[in-house]
Amino acid sequence: RKDTGMLSYKEHLPVSQVVVGDVDRPGSEAKVSVGPVRCQGDRNYWNAASFVTSSSYLHFSTFQAETSADISFYFKTSASDGVFLENLGNTDFIKLELKSATEVSFSFDVGNGPVEIVVRSPNQLNDDQWHRVNAERNVKQASLQVDQLPVEVRKAPTEGHTRLELYSQLYVGAAGGQRGFLGCIRSLRMNGVTLDLEDRAKVTPGVKPGCSGHCTSYGMYCANGGKCVEKYNGYSCDCSRTAYDGPFCIKDVGAFFEEGMWLRYNFHSPGTSMKDLVSRTLLSSTDPETTAPDFNLNKEELSFSFSTTKSPCVLLYISSYTQDFIAVLVKPSGNLQIRYSLGGTKEPSNIDVDYRNMANGQPHTVNITRSGRDIALQVDHYPPTSYSLPTASDIQFNSPKALFLGKVIEIGKIDQDIYKYNTPGFTGCLSRVQFNQIAPLKAALRPTNASSHVHIQGELVESNCGASPLTIPPMSAATDPWHLDSASADFPYHGQAIGDGFNRNSAIIGGVIAVVIFTILCTLVFLIRYMFRHKGTYHTNEAKGAESAESADAAIMNNDPNFTETIDESKKEWLI
Repeated sequence: RKDTGMLSYKEHLPVSQVVVGDVDRPGSEAKVSVGPVRCQGDRNYWNAASFVTSSSYLHFSTFQAETSADISFYFKTSASDGVFLENLGNTDFIKLELKSATEVSFSFDVGNGPVEIVVRSPNQLNDDQWHRVNAERNVKQASLQVDQLPVEVRKAPTEGHTRLELYSQLYVGAAGGQRGFLGCIRSLRMNGVTLDLEDRAKVTPGVKPGCSGHCTSYGMYCANGGKCVEKYNGYSCDCSRTAYDGPFCIKDVGAFFEEGMWLRYNFHSPGTSMKDLVSRTLLSSTDPETTAPDFNLNKEELSFSFSTTKSPCVLLYISSYTQDFIAVLVKPSGNLQIRYSLGGTKEPSNIDVDYRNMANGQPHTVNITRSGRDIALQVDHYPPTSYSLPTASDIQFNSPKALFLGKVIEIGKIDQDIYKYNTPGFTGCLSRVQFNQIAPLKAALRPTNASSHVHIQGELVESNCGASPLTIPPMSAATDPWHLDSASADFPYHGQAIGDGFNRNSAIIGGVIAVVIFTILCTLVFLIRYMFRHKGTYHTNEAKGAESAESADAAIMNNDPNFTETIDESKKEWLI
């Protein structure tokens, strides 16, 4: 009934799967829990350096390996070749390199001519996973091992030189103008001594200490479900499992649909088994709750944006090999409707969205998530709303078959309302359509592995006319102060109406005009004062030389030689 234990050896890791049998009986179940991970051992085991350019390297003192050399390290890379390390002498040398994506080479020369040992792996070594290299050389033999592959051994000649004489520095990453290593190296041990790669990398351009990668710091920039892919000179965003495109998965992929045009995405294509298809596309292998018997769906995630001016129409329809279906419609009134038919009830379950007229030509976003009977719906910037399917309804979407955009062209019985809405079809824009891991519009407009699943009737023209969502959240009538029909609204003016034929709007307009006139008058007063203000200087007619003359009259006579004293007696001043 219960098993517990400890995994104490790193050779037992990672645990890739847990297989439990005898769980097919009714009422039988299995639960697996993992306790805390405890890390022990030498901290140098994770002493690592990242080489981000092909010309970057670290250098250390000469490797003393006259009669024996024992070298071990771990590496991971996405490059197909590069030199791990090299140390040179006059003619002697020792070198370890990645010769190709599947070959590691150990070469040396002790004076008897170059010797090379190559290990070939059946799997790619540039898969961005850790691989271990162990190279040994002594007077009797040399060996090389990569991971758990068989050891390659080369016997030393019975006669000749046996001492490896090296003089240059030890170069880790690149040397001699050769293409250097792009990636991470950790736990580099040379004859039992661990080299401190991190400390040397701190002061070396082109090399970074540690191997945490760029996604740790910048992975959040991969938006909308994009996956950050590590590179040694940066990072990239993998948008293949999203409905978006571009460097950061933020570019909408959409198209314009003319009247009568439709798109069908087949979940099951010729030559692909239903089991393989569903496990790769519809179902997420990492989510055990999503995987149901007979490839049925217990949950779905559906999101898209659209714009149209015509109603009614069918925006999206998902059919099945049974009578189950999911549909998103625009009713004749312009309101949105989501329709589920999962079996167990006579009529489909309808969710009517009466927020507003959706056929108004503006872009609208729709996000629908179902888990069992619980449905979460969000339209534009309105708050998410929860709904529940009837208790009699089934909770599994049985055997999904195809996804339709714009129009439903399906064999068999179709819901009567959907049949009516199907003519003449959807006219407008659809963008960023995604159903679980499937992006049908992107598969049609971009060459992907899923393009063979797409069938189009008409000419599909790429457009972002349905991509821009509403950026201003709507205000309800109860909280809108300018909504006159709301009795509960709080108006900024609670007084009585102004009499003599003037209403509140006239009072507001009059107040604004008065403020404007007052501002203009103040501005004119300021300009007038500015124009006629005193400049701070003055002018006098005082004669020159007044400073040295005995009196003012003397100054005038001194200044003007033609001056004749004509002082009238009547103009004399008397002091009484």
